Amino acid sequence: MLHCCHYPCGYLNYSPLLNRTLHYPIKMEHLQQSFTVQYNYNVFFTSALFSPENELLNSFLVNLNPAVTIKKILFVIDEGVANTHPNLNNQLKAYFSKYAQTQLIQDILVIPGGELVKNDTKYFDQVLEAINVHGIDRHSFVAAIGGGAVLDMVGYAATVAHRGIKHIRIPSTVLSQNDSGVGVKNGINYFNKKNFLGTFSSPVAVFNDELFLKTLSDRDWRSGIAEAIKVALIKDVEFFEWLEANAAALAARDMAAMNYQIWKCAKLHMEHIRSADPFENGSARPLDFGHWSAHKLEYLTNFEIRHGEAVAMGIALDTVYSNLSGRISAEDAQRVIALIQVLGFELTHPLLQVTEGNSPILQGLEEFREHLGGELTITLLTALGSGEEVHEIDTEILKKAAGILNNQALFIQQ
Repeated sequence: MLHCCHYPCGYLNYSPLLNRTLHYPIKMEHLQQSFTVQYNYNVFFTSALFSPENELLNSFLVNLNPAVTIKKILFVIDEGVANTHPNLNNQLKAYFSKYAQTQLIQDILVIPGGELVKNDTKYFDQVLEAINVHGIDRHSFVAAIGGGAVLDMVGYAATVAHRGIKHIRIPSTVLSQNDSGVGVKNGINYFNKKNFLGTFSSPVAVFNDELFLKTLSDRDWRSGIAEAIKVALIKDVEFFEWLEANAAALAARDMAAMNYQIWKCAKLHMEHIRSADPFENGSARPLDFGHWSAHKLEYLTNFEIRHGEAVAMGIALDTVYSNLSGRISAEDAQRVIALIQVLGFELTHPLLQVTEGNSPILQGLEEFREHLGGELTITLLTALGSGEEVHEIDTEILKKAAGILNNQALFIQQ
């Protein structure tokens, strides 16, 4: 019993407690926690998303957490999109003037597109500052309109601010509508390494608007199709055959063909994310088929080579390697090479040539190993539509594969 007989009034004597001997178990039992978090998001396909007659976006915003009465939305726009759609800001303001249930932040942020926005952290800081200044909270939205690099960076900023603000992706390129825009990865480049900083977090929604594709250059229109070739080769031989049959139409900018290609590619990517290892806790990354050399080539060329262009070359390299290592037939390998060519891609680049043991491109293997967490895991083809994981690459076979592609490219140029 506590008392204060030996102390001035107002003080308690704790000495009886301090003098007691407390007995603990000799062996402490450990505590274990386990829980599951469910992720849900939709990918919508539409045209003229910000037309006042198109209620899709407003309906989504209003119906997500309807009990929340005050919602804000901050838009971050790729500079390339802003330049090719000069009336976009006015369209946004008119749309949210009509659908006023969500408060539009009038200060719309425009930032550069491409890898520059992931290489320089000042753009990341700009997004965080806008989130802070405009009071964007966890019930509000950060919406990014742009190519994959802008979506990656803005998604990263959104998921670290307040430990996670709802972010919406509105991909503006074939590449981002096909692939990066529908996935769960966000990030920026750091230490001259692609996506060294990043998070796994899904958007609350993706809106693919075909109108953004109509203003793309031929180069950017074509670039994203490389990801369709990739996912078809490792997941779906029927889709690969569809690409073969429709390659000329895709190259000629047929919108109906492109819309199906984007829908199918997005579907295959999302099915993989759902059924496999979405946060990449293991070392296997089959959706990175053709990417180990592509990532390095992008850096070596200071990103003069587009991501999709580098991926097409990486697919060609790994396909020929798959043939030379006895995994697929020469006939199947040639079908892949022919598809790449019909779509208008280059097959190789001088920096992909393996001339000696310290060729620059070989550094990409070690960096890929590090990015995966230690063990090199690369997908090679075992057939059109399926692949297998390997943990070693034979430098001599790689050298021969690169040489074959170089000779074939030289022959075509002549």
